[in-house]
Amino acid sequence: MPLSRRELFALAAAVLQARGADKQGMIVRSTRPEDLEMPPDGFSTWITPVEKLFVRHHHYAARVEVNEWKLEVGGLVDKPVSLTYEQIRKLPRVEQVAVIECAGNGRGLYEPSVPGLQWEQGAVGNVRWAGVRLVDVLRMTGVKTGAREVLMDGADQPIGTMPKFQRTLPLTKAMHSGTLLAYELNGQPLPPIHGFPLRVIASGWASDSWTKWLSKLTLLDKDFEGFFMATAYRHPVKPVPPSSAVDPKQMRPVTDLRVKSVIASPVDGSSVAPGAVKISGVAWTGPGQVVEVRVSLDAGRTWNPARLGAEQSKYGWRLWEFMTPPLAAGYYNVMAQARDSAGDVQPLTAEWNPSGYLWNVVPRIGLAVGMPAAAKPAAAPETPPLPQGFKTHCLTCHEMDVITQQRLTKGQWEREVDKMIRWGAPVKPEDRTGIIEFLSGRYSPTRR
Repeated sequence: MPLSRRELFALAAAVLQARGADKQGMIVRSTRPEDLEMPPDGFSTWITPVEKLFVRHHHYAARVEVNEWKLEVGGLVDKPVSLTYEQIRKLPRVEQVAVIECAGNGRGLYEPSVPGLQWEQGAVGNVRWAGVRLVDVLRMTGVKTGAREVLMDGADQPIGTMPKFQRTLPLTKAMHSGTLLAYELNGQPLPPIHGFPLRVIASGWASDSWTKWLSKLTLLDKDFEGFFMATAYRHPVKPVPPSSAVDPKQMRPVTDLRVKSVIASPVDGSSVAPGAVKISGVAWTGPGQVVEVRVSLDAGRTWNPARLGAEQSKYGWRLWEFMTPPLAAGYYNVMAQARDSAGDVQPLTAEWNPSGYLWNVVPRIGLAVGMPAAAKPAAAPETPPLPQGFKTHCLTCHEMDVITQQRLTKGQWEREVDKMIRWGAPVKPEDRTGIIEFLSGRYSPTRR
């Protein structure tokens, strides 16, 4: 049965309200496709408001007509099913608070630089999801012996010849009670930019496995060889030298989140009066729970336990705070370090990887007490003349903002340009050299 007029009106109102709040106060990493980072004040609450939740798109956002949409489930099953939105909502409802974090959150903090959106801290949020357990849907089909993976397809379409964004979950993760198909975010229908009408919630894992605009599930008996499984979203199995290239076959897919904390307040470079200062933030992990956060005021020489907030859930983040003793005038190097129930602790330095995934280094801020904060130099305006063919060939699918945030070597720019050519950018051979020279000269690691 189609949705009633009242239900459709309520759904449309919620969607329009969410659209209007998309960019308010957000850090814009890319205008199109739209990629938005949560500002630092988003770490001040246990539940992230929808208007502060980061947005990550590989393709342009899909627009789905709910009365025409169905979830198709097939492959290695006894009984393929096709479920409408109403049928899914009639299954047992589950609510779950879980952290959603982009695998590349923190990529902009790696040294040497790596290509990609230069997220800092805010490609993350803690959200109350509602929907159904994926296992309840799979049980309707009768999963056949030999099925190993669940291939997830969304309604979004690739740009040019870019590969379609397809990911798989191991059957054990798909059948886990913490893996959901969500249709609500913080008590409201999913906004289009967050996957309406249905998205996967792979709790405890990075959000590359949280497929949006979900339209199809296929049970497979072997590893899926699509680009975003076999080549992208892979992480070295052991530390590698900075700036090295690693064969994807020598890496494994990104899965579990790592234990991590963020200092939300004060912000780096703050100036405060002498006296006690409240240091606060959030901490989270993948499997398990955060059990301790400690704070240092002297660059890690000594540590003090922070107080964890009472709010907690199996997959959510923990608020924490530490009230310092009275601080005399001076400059303080403040650090925070989280530990989880598995015994994992945030590292003091980063293990570099070629895609900039899973950054979880101890956060640091500078705090000026009783003295002026250090002035930050103003950024120079980005107004370079563009080389031949650049505007027509390089700015068709995205804007300049995706480029200006990069700080890459010439070799890295060559690989990025060649990848874009494979994905449909019509760069002429005679223009390629000039474009690479322009990018490597203007947006290099030495031009911070």
